[in-house]
Amino acid sequence: MSSKDVVTRFAPSPTGFLHIGGARTALFNWLFARHHGGQFMLRIEDTDRARSTPEATEAIFEGMQWLGLNWDGEATSQFKQIKRHQEVAQAMLDAGTAYKCYATKEEIEAFRAEAKAEKRSTVFQSPWRNANGGPDDQPFVVRLKAPESGETVVHDEVQGKVTWKNETLDDLVLLRSDSTPTYMLAVVVDDHDMGVTHVIRGDDHLTNAARQTLIYQGMGWDVPVFAHIPLIHGPDGKKLSKRHGALGVEEYRDMGYLAEAMRNYLARLGWSHGNDEFFTTAQAIEWFTLKTIGKSPARFDFKKLESLSGQHIRATEAAPLFAEIESYVAAQNRPTFTDDQKSVFIDNMDILKSRAKTIPELIDMAYFFLESRPFTPDAKASQLLDIVSRGMLNRLTSRLRDATWELENLEVEIRVFAEGEDLKLGKVAQPLRAALTGRGVSPSVFDMMVILGKAETLARLEDVST
Repeated sequence: MSSKDVVTRFAPSPTGFLHIGGARTALFNWLFARHHGGQFMLRIEDTDRARSTPEATEAIFEGMQWLGLNWDGEATSQFKQIKRHQEVAQAMLDAGTAYKCYATKEEIEAFRAEAKAEKRSTVFQSPWRNANGGPDDQPFVVRLKAPESGETVVHDEVQGKVTWKNETLDDLVLLRSDSTPTYMLAVVVDDHDMGVTHVIRGDDHLTNAARQTLIYQGMGWDVPVFAHIPLIHGPDGKKLSKRHGALGVEEYRDMGYLAEAMRNYLARLGWSHGNDEFFTTAQAIEWFTLKTIGKSPARFDFKKLESLSGQHIRATEAAPLFAEIESYVAAQNRPTFTDDQKSVFIDNMDILKSRAKTIPELIDMAYFFLESRPFTPDAKASQLLDIVSRGMLNRLTSRLRDATWELENLEVEIRVFAEGEDLKLGKVAQPLRAALTGRGVSPSVFDMMVILGKAETLARLEDVST
């Protein structure tokens, strides 16, 4: 098989948001396909009509698009392939690798209760397995005729060689009594028909791989390469859940993380390239292999995500970073920026992005020139602007009227002023920051003064010192 023959897929169920674990699975499939120059397919597994919703399908599309995980061709619907699934089940009946089972639910429960009481295997042994026919008027299911002895082996790219004794694998149902396909059959048929060569998914599907292998063999089809990746746990080592925080991809988008930072962080959850923590998507595509996926569950660490997000913000050029900001603002239905604000934002992006870890933090750093004066100081800024501080700022304002408005000169002027007031620089800078921004946190006061310009800086100081 050549690299270009590689086909992977992501096959989520549209029953809710795009889970962060599902997004990691999609990313691994996408990286593997892109690394080999192959195809990455998207299939919506919507056969559960009671739980599948159009809204959930759209949420999957939006999450994938935000993450930049572009799929090849049209996304397919598993539900629309039901006739094909039924055809395969019939083909297996004709070949003798499946059979019609007329056992009732009560009969199956009675069999298992008796087996449990006698302390023998509760794997159901259908009395119809080798029957030549059955009652015409009684409902039936179609079951796989699994081998009764020997072993089924899966050579997993992550888990290694995994073996099941066939006596522990039941004759799984392929078609229900209403002729709808089960998950097991539908997945195998769809993967085969889509030409999927590598099935990369969570290790909670590992047992499914054994059963699905038997279906492939029952149809005489090539079995794809399996790679079952460990699940994501929370910081406490337990399976990631709502108690750990955000679970849906859209929540991270709404919190203002960059998509590239999310791709970087999700890639590191279970996969590694040496000791590299920060890398671009292009590097991840170049480096990605299944051989470097670990077997142990990865732990989601919000602090590491924040750190990586900050690094990606600082590594992004001004224009594309502003485009990210505009997209975020539009998605949040917040007011757009004026041309003047955009110009100031882009021209001073290096200053603004130096401390930000998310887009909202980046916007907060720009608050001082986005908000028109006069503005109302927040609680922290109000505390800094007491009577003593206002008097001090009044004296500073008088000195600054004659200052040359350049960064280095402003630093000297304020340091000299602080010494003259017998104050440490911070005792001047903190109320000065509060006066210029109305907040207690901002970029460097010297940088802000240059960005605001002399007239606007003095006007803001006069607002609080009069």
